[in-house]
Amino acid sequence: AASMDKGRPGQNRPSSDQHMADRKRTSSEEPTPDIRRHVFIVIPTYNECESIEQVVREVRTEFPQVVVVDDGSQDDSFEAAVRCAPYVLRHAINRGQGAALQTGLEFALARGAEIIVTFDADGQHSVSDIAEMIAPIQSGLCDITLGSRFLGNACDMPRSRRLLLRLAVLFTRITGRLKVTDAHNGFRAFSRRAAEAIDIKLDRMAHASEMIDQIRESKLPFQEVPVHIRYTEYSLRKGQSSRGAFRIVVHYLLGKVLQ
Repeated sequence: AASMDKGRPGQNRPSSDQHMADRKRTSSEEPTPDIRRHVFIVIPTYNECESIEQVVREVRTEFPQVVVVDDGSQDDSFEAAVRCAPYVLRHAINRGQGAALQTGLEFALARGAEIIVTFDADGQHSVSDIAEMIAPIQSGLCDITLGSRFLGNACDMPRSRRLLLRLAVLFTRITGRLKVTDAHNGFRAFSRRAAEAIDIKLDRMAHASEMIDQIRESKLPFQEVPVHIRYTEYSLRKGQSSRGAFRIVVHYLLGKVLQ
């Protein structure tokens, strides 16, 4: 992946004592400026020039360390991201969201991230939920949080999308043997230890089920967090169709066979 890095090189990681002190914070506390510097928000992007700049600017009002991974976009997503994000990486070709996430996770770890949040580029996710997502990790309650629109709120979700996502949850519970309420929500947070345990091999959308498998296999504690998802005409146009969902299942099962 080619990269454009506008951040300051050589940022020091916090000491282990400081890290443990940070993890003992209670979940009701807001992240301090020092904590925010070590929280990296990874945003995979593919043909999102209509939304990426606004999304990044909104995130950076709360969390300045934003990593945009442009997955070979054919529009002006890369140029839009460069205008507003401190770190912009670029795949020469479109490899898929799974590959973009893995690139972003590896980059954030190399930069000394203590917590990494994955966040969608289409404007569906709410910046105000990020603090709630990272709070259980900061306080040491778990190493991974998974955003759940079914525990929170999904504004203007079509019935067909709700049914598709419910079926995805059932599929994940059967194949992944992990009890979750939302299987394909891109809003996730990882401690450094958890991010180091994630190794996405399925480049495209089947990575969501693969990550559930890896979370189970890691035996690291996780919890779901209620989040708010905004469905708009734009985000629905970019979302998965039933045919796309079928391809995800096939890709995931093939990946399991070929492992």
